[in-house]
Amino acid sequence: MDQPACGPVFAGIDVAKDRLDVHLRPSGQTFAMPRNGAGIDQLLDRLRDTPPTLVVMEATGGFELTVAAAIAGAGLPLAVVNPRQIRDFARATGRLAKTDRLDAEVIALFAERIRPEPRPVPDEDAQALAELVARRRQIIEMIGMEQNRRRQARARHVARTIEATLRVLQAQLDQIDDDIDGAIRDTPAWRAADDLLQSVPGIGPVASRTLIAEMSELGRIDRRAAAALVGVAPFNRDSGQMRGHRAIAGGRTSVRNTLFMATLSAVRWNPVLKAHYHQLIQRGRPKKVALIACLRRLLSILNAIIRAQKPWHIA
Repeated sequence: MDQPACGPVFAGIDVAKDRLDVHLRPSGQTFAMPRNGAGIDQLLDRLRDTPPTLVVMEATGGFELTVAAAIAGAGLPLAVVNPRQIRDFARATGRLAKTDRLDAEVIALFAERIRPEPRPVPDEDAQALAELVARRRQIIEMIGMEQNRRRQARARHVARTIEATLRVLQAQLDQIDDDIDGAIRDTPAWRAADDLLQSVPGIGPVASRTLIAEMSELGRIDRRAAAALVGVAPFNRDSGQMRGHRAIAGGRTSVRNTLFMATLSAVRWNPVLKAHYHQLIQRGRPKKVALIACLRRLLSILNAIIRAQKPWHIA
């Protein structure tokens, strides 16, 4: 005798530029709608009819933001995951074919089997700050590329056009810095976090504001989870009697790169990290391994400071 389904429901959503494909597990129900205001309203109505235990979608470079905000605003549990996790899961389950509908099915299966932890979606102000920080990073990369071209340019006219581009990029960088500074100072919570983070020797405005914009979990998770999010938690590579070389992987590359530069400063000017670095070197650790260990230590300190809401001090 057929019985009504009363177990947990998992929804996988594949987000494309103009379309949303949805798959529900374990029922296998599928449907699609346009990725616009009316389509998102229709999506929420369908999800409310069978409230899911978890909704999962991929981070697709910005297309998912509006959909994620609507789902989170409706009070539905949502996890936005790295697309690489979904691809690895699909290969592990032997699902090599790829269409939008099949992708939604794989995402729903991932939600059911893996059950990633739902995380809050950043509000509009947080998303705007993250875009400013990301744009600042892009402008700095473009300035570096133009400076390299300027050194290689032989024709005077070419050099002049590069210099003009550099002046424009520098003006945009100055404006972005002003916008970021204004956003931080106009938001009391961000201003307090910025002051706390910059109280740590080695952490300057760029590192502080990158953390505020791109690692909102800081202070709300433990040090191991923070290291995993940034991608500085070493993974074992052991088999039988063999003990392989531990290596870091994954994580938020932009945050890790920024913290690495901050660590280079901290091992010179922060007494705790300076002592830790020299101890590791004296024990025979390679310099880069010692720096990554100091990065983890620095991240742990920052996490504790934000959690305790107390500025840096040497115990």
